Amino acid sequence: MVDAQSRLRRQLSRRALLKVGLLVPMTMACGGSTSGEAPRLAAASENTTLGPGDLFRMEIVGEPDLPTEFQVAADGTVTFPYIHEMKVAGLEPQEVSQRVRQGLIEKKILTDPSVVVSVTEYRSKMVTILGQVQKPGSFPLSPGMTLLQAVSMAGGFTAIAQKSRVNLSRIKDGKATTVVVNVESIYQGKDEDISLQSGDRIYVHERVF
Repeated sequence: MVDAQSRLRRQLSRRALLKVGLLVPMTMACGGSTSGEAPRLAAASENTTLGPGDLFRMEIVGEPDLPTEFQVAADGTVTFPYIHEMKVAGLEPQEVSQRVRQGLIEKKILTDPSVVVSVTEYRSKMVTILGQVQKPGSFPLSPGMTLLQAVSMAGGFTAIAQKSRVNLSRIKDGKATTVVVNVESIYQGKDEDISLQSGDRIYVHERVF
């Protein structure tokens, strides 16, 4: 009888150890991104259409005396030399270039102009960074802006910022997703920087002492 009870206790002990052994890898798999894996975030959309407030540069090859810096007005228009007012809101930079070129030809200003348009700042598209940064707020999205660049625009982290726990929220196809990013790992080159899109919201937590 004693031997039977001893065998039963040993079997129960082995089962308990087996359960613990199974739980350890499961817990590790469900934990944070300590393995350096990239956050599961939808890729940033590349919406490059112009909107009110956006700044862009336009160069007409061979015409150095013409203005080169332009800003889209609140009604979505821009006033160009010779062409006058043109609606550009909702257009891609190359579409603006094509329309300006066509306008110059139609008005017989130039016969075969080469027009280059490049956006310098998307003020109609913003990203927001709050929490433990020097200058929290909303900032214009510049072409190719990344998470580290947004932190830099906000003046960098405060002394009590928890760089390993930065929330990044993004809306994609009407669905909002928030991930936790270890920015310290990005600084160290262990993880890749993250490209931002219009409407992204960043929150930097405070360190727990």
